[in-house]
Amino acid sequence: MDDEIQHLRSEIARLQKIINEKQQIADPPTSLINNADLIEDMARFAAGSLDRQQIKTKWRKLIDDQMWETLGNDDALVERIEKTKIARLRSGATKRELAQMHIVRGPSRLATIMDDPKANYRHVVDAIKTLDGMSDTGPQATPAADRFVIHIDLTADAKLKGIEPNPRDVIDLEVTLPQKTPAAITDQSEDDWKR
Repeated sequence: MDDEIQHLRSEIARLQKIINEKQQIADPPTSLINNADLIEDMARFAAGSLDRQQIKTKWRKLIDDQMWETLGNDDALVERIEKTKIARLRSGATKRELAQMHIVRGPSRLATIMDDPKANYRHVVDAIKTLDGMSDTGPQATPAADRFVIHIDLTADAKLKGIEPNPRDVIDLEVTLPQKTPAAITDQSEDDWKR
């Protein structure tokens, strides 16, 4: 009798395990809809930044081939992916990713122009300058200092008179340049000194 009860319990446990596995396969989108990384990658796929094979390779441990076929039938998941895709378009993230995918071809095209013996010299020089700018080499690529200190010393009179200078007569100003320097203002009016 005890053997039969033990056998029935093990059989119930085995069947319960099978039922749980089937339910996990049958209801994957509810758990996937909260996976922000997956939603982001699916939005990238919808926009063309990633291809199907990249998505399947990255998510192969979580999603099997059968589940891929059923994902498109879940309206809530599709809606969430679409909203993420639109948000990425509006934020400019999709544009940046697509531009990066295409701009990496630029150096090889510029090198082709530079190495072409039949190319116009002006085009060759332009290609060389552009490649040099892309390579970030040399002092021209080093950014200017964003911060500098102005030191003003007004103690000369006190030193000349032989008295102790006031420490408040020394001024140190720390200045930070704005990120974008405005263009210089060119005065188009007539010079007063030439009159």
